[in-house]
Amino acid sequence: MATESQQPKKLTLPLKTRIALTVISTVTDNAQRPNGSINRRFLRLFDFRAPPNPKPINSVSSSDVTIDPSRDLWFRLYTPHVSGDRIPVVIFFHGGGFAFLSPNIHPYDNVCRRFAANLPAYVVSVNYRLAPEHRHPAQYDDGFDAVKFLDDGEGTLPANADLSRCFLAGDSAGGNIAHNVAIRVCRESHRFSAVRLAGVISIQPFFGGEERTEAERSLAGAPLVSPGRTDWCWRAVLPEGASRDHEAARPSLVDISGLDYPETLVVVAGFDPLKDWQRSYCEWLKLSGKRVRLIEYPNMFHAFYIFPELPEAGELVRRIKEFVEERVASLSD
Repeated sequence: MATESQQPKKLTLPLKTRIALTVISTVTDNAQRPNGSINRRFLRLFDFRAPPNPKPINSVSSSDVTIDPSRDLWFRLYTPHVSGDRIPVVIFFHGGGFAFLSPNIHPYDNVCRRFAANLPAYVVSVNYRLAPEHRHPAQYDDGFDAVKFLDDGEGTLPANADLSRCFLAGDSAGGNIAHNVAIRVCRESHRFSAVRLAGVISIQPFFGGEERTEAERSLAGAPLVSPGRTDWCWRAVLPEGASRDHEAARPSLVDISGLDYPETLVVVAGFDPLKDWQRSYCEWLKLSGKRVRLIEYPNMFHAFYIFPELPEAGELVRRIKEFVEERVASLSD
């Protein structure tokens, strides 16, 4: 793995990736109205979704499970067709600044399939409510309720899915949600009979604050993420009148030192304007007495891992597999 000192001065990407990044940024920028709302009808013109597929593709099948139709809370379950009687469960929260995307868009469908096949693990990809229609803490409530739904044993997971080997995972805003859901699960552990958190997988988590970091200033023109775009997302999701120094944006405002918070894997990219906040998150976890591992990709950008044409995307899956295997092995010691 390259070190920070080896980071190139310019981001070099394949043409296919550059085109995709331009399209994504253009669509999301044009969906944001000046009054802070989102033009969902416009977004649906570009919303190409993958249906669930009960027929195994690369040894993984998928199905959709409804938790609460009144708030459109559901998840897509990815089932790896592998042998074994204690297969880990990864509960995944997608990115999108709390305001965009869903589990069934093609990039996240592909990502979760790769996780299920390669870890291997049962992957539960949660469809949580989006901002600004639903503000904090709706996303955390939905995530917690999804974990509780699985714990209650509604017959949705196969018999060899082992909830005592459960991981919370997410990228960007999903990494933020995974962290905060983990806190709530730890605080209310007495309510869970089957779920035991073995780890948190936080891929370029979306944190922030009122101050501008050096990375935010120097990487303002990076793909997908910029101070203007992240400010818009924070205004959309935080309670009315709250600043970016709210605890949802700044995890260090919450004391977790007394919680049995699981070991965390944090992924940081060199061309991500949020990288300083992510590194601060790692340091705060350590200062809170929690175990954390940091993986850095100096020549990558925010959300790089949803682009399968990039070698680093496949390499990250391998590193996550190693983390899951090591955490599972430690539970057997």
